[in-house]
Amino acid sequence: MTHQFNYPDVLAASRRANWQIEDLIGGGKVLDFNKPFMPEALARTGSLTFLDKKERMILNQIRGHGYLYIFGLVEEFILPFVMDHTRERLDGDDAQTRAYLGFAAEEAKHIDLFKRFRREFLQGFGSECEVIGPPEAIASAVLSHHPLAVALVILHIEWMTQRHYLESIRDDQGLDPQFKSLLKHHWMEEAQHAKLDTLMVESLAKAASPETIAKAIEGYFEIGGMIDGGLKQQTLFDMASLERATGRKLKEAEMEAFVSSQIQAQRWTYLGSGMSHPNFLGTLQAIAPAARPKVEEAATLFS
Repeated sequence: MTHQFNYPDVLAASRRANWQIEDLIGGGKVLDFNKPFMPEALARTGSLTFLDKKERMILNQIRGHGYLYIFGLVEEFILPFVMDHTRERLDGDDAQTRAYLGFAAEEAKHIDLFKRFRREFLQGFGSECEVIGPPEAIASAVLSHHPLAVALVILHIEWMTQRHYLESIRDDQGLDPQFKSLLKHHWMEEAQHAKLDTLMVESLAKAASPETIAKAIEGYFEIGGMIDGGLKQQTLFDMASLERATGRKLKEAEMEAFVSSQIQAQRWTYLGSGMSHPNFLGTLQAIAPAARPKVEEAATLFS
């Protein structure tokens, strides 16, 4: 491996990045519904020319709501997975144990933060936004796969988060500062989680046979397929939420254009951007060289 991640350094960095929910949301820290929440690189609303500027803004905010909801949803299976991984290693290195316990605690904090965000969003937005779920059912389906498959999915998500913030969000001065703050602080802690999950994947792969690793790669693709199905449903929910918020019924051709564009936007956001991340591919190359080109090829479908 080319990285130099280790548990003591990650633990120290996590302490420096630590923040409290009350510092980020509530009180005078409110969402500004006059500004977009998501960068265009992820929302991809600009091509929907049958929507006016205000309608595209509303859709952007619906996508922002879904973005943080889906992060909270995936953290519902990351949390128990990390806890189970840690439990089996309680008699190991102290820095490792503390780092993984911190990982779990931060994921629990993120779940709480995103639930509070959703309540605040719906109160200010003024109409309901449907979401996929329930989270516990999705978590159960994901966790039914081999631990290495789940760890790979989590690694995909962690590097995906890093890519979104660094490439699309950090330098976008047009976004709502409050929403951007939530993304920034989430990114700060996920930066350490990406390193920890890299170490976790390496540890699981080291103890696995080539046959088990191959099975885990299959599981990674199966979970990806399940996520893709959820994204298709979320796109339909977003369209209904847009119609509800604007009071406008889209025409059939507009509906087709909406679904085609937004499904691909969702796929890039949650699938393509993680599958093609160089650090994710580097870990994949190290544990299963033959799997890397398959993942790279699949990622082109989600650009």
